Amino acid sequence: MTIDWIYLAEIALSGIGSSALLALTGVAFVLIYKTTRVVNLAIGETLMLGAYLFFGFTGAMGLPAWLAIPLVLACGALFGAVVERTIIRPMLGTSPLSIFMVTIGIGSMVVGVVELLWGLEPHRLISFVEEKPVFLGPAYVSPKTAVALVVATGTIALFLVVLRYWRGSLALRATASDHGAAYSCGISVPKVYSMSWAVACMIASGAGILVGTVGGISPAMGVFGLSVLSVVIMGGLDSILGVLVAAMFVGLIEAFAGAFLGGEFKQISTFTLLMIMLLVRPHGLLGTAEIDRL
Repeated sequence: MTIDWIYLAEIALSGIGSSALLALTGVAFVLIYKTTRVVNLAIGETLMLGAYLFFGFTGAMGLPAWLAIPLVLACGALFGAVVERTIIRPMLGTSPLSIFMVTIGIGSMVVGVVELLWGLEPHRLISFVEEKPVFLGPAYVSPKTAVALVVATGTIALFLVVLRYWRGSLALRATASDHGAAYSCGISVPKVYSMSWAVACMIASGAGILVGTVGGISPAMGVFGLSVLSVVIMGGLDSILGVLVAAMFVGLIEAFAGAFLGGEFKQISTFTLLMIMLLVRPHGLLGTAEIDRL
């Protein structure tokens, strides 16, 4: 049997593109967990909201993409800050399971609003990506996937650089390490909470534009958050590096499972891998072993 290496390379490149989007959304998930210890199940719906806002700005309002994108990011940040201040912060200190369930409720509310405003039918985002074919050697890559990969990778790299060198990130890292010690050092922990939610939801909203550009949008696209959750659990709830590594594995496995077994096996393969990881290493690849599990 002859192996079609070009076909395998194209599948792998598609999987790497998906990995970048999973990693980008996973970073948003980890940022919230590290600072507030909240498992935010509404991250997929936040991604969906960003995609629909972009659809509304460019479709109904007729705004150009270069103006709609920063507006979506600003709306995502505002959404995160409002949710944290009005819903999450009053619940901090209560049962983690209670907050977990509240985030599920927030996601359901977002889905309801989207369905009320835009209906149940799927839509396509305007094409702001040049449709010129992209080749890496003899292997073809979809232009939308290539752009999503470049943008997601660049955003993650920028986030890591800012987190490493920006002086304000010291407050975020201190809060993530020890809330009590951060308070004693004069850090305004509530402000850090708001900042982390705002930044995380802004990242998720931007990821929604990329995901919607590649595969279209619908009220059900929040299910992407389940794959992200799997990635985060496998990598470690509090480990950005672990999420990046896990995202690469999951993206490639889903791509090959979809190509050789059928699209319905993509999620099956992801959750099978998740169950194996939970049995072997419950706290994830690089996560802290003391993490409380719901």
